[in-house]
Amino acid sequence: MAPVTRRVGPVEVTALTDAVGPFFSPRAEAFPDATAAQWDAADRLDPLSVHDGEWRLRFRCFALRTAEGRTILVDAGIGSATAPARAWAPVPGSLPAELAAAGIAPADVDTVILTHLHTDHVGWAVEAGTPYFGNATYLVPRADIEAFATLNPALDGELLAPLRQTGQLSTVDGDRDVAPHVRIVATPGHTPGHQSVLLADTMLFTGDLLVHAVQLVDPALPYAHEVDAEEARRTRMARLAAHTGVLATPHLGEPFTPWPLS
Repeated sequence: MAPVTRRVGPVEVTALTDAVGPFFSPRAEAFPDATAAQWDAADRLDPLSVHDGEWRLRFRCFALRTAEGRTILVDAGIGSATAPARAWAPVPGSLPAELAAAGIAPADVDTVILTHLHTDHVGWAVEAGTPYFGNATYLVPRADIEAFATLNPALDGELLAPLRQTGQLSTVDGDRDVAPHVRIVATPGHTPGHQSVLLADTMLFTGDLLVHAVQLVDPALPYAHEVDAEEARRTRMARLAAHTGVLATPHLGEPFTPWPLS
């Protein structure tokens, strides 16, 4: 199946599905406050994310191709069979094939924006100790780097050390313009430095600002796997309240969701 593509002004956006598979815990444990009515509404909104009662995730990245000839990748999927996500996610991922189907070679990517440093978002960033996107600058939130250097030393060594050695690591503090119409916006809470990407003020690449459609039904619902659940809730509610257009999400069944919901 060909990757799904949208155009936002002069920027072509391609959704790239690295893999599909179950979450590591039941969704009721991840969202313990969700009601039966909210689950029903979420399932109607996103039927592809439930299979035989199981929470089924897409592990998705997005490629942005600009009028200036830039190719920007938002997140890097779950990775190969040896990637850090192998302990729980359905590796190996198929991002290389997805990129090829979209007409993108790894060498074409000039910027990789990592929304945060969870293993299912960084898998293809570095492969076998070498940055997979050899010509790219990697934009990584500084607060996540500082946290994971202490909390997850293995990931620090597998991911960040190779990027430092090649000079491809660039740390981000808060908001940053990346290209015309492309801006990183700080959305902390899920991780200390979690960041999203805003395209032309109309398409928001959420990262894990939201992970399930039940958070669209009620953005105030707490999610169990946040570093700071209250900060994540405030961030999600404020960002969604301010946004009109499309949400581009890594884990929902469909890559693009009109927002607000009709």
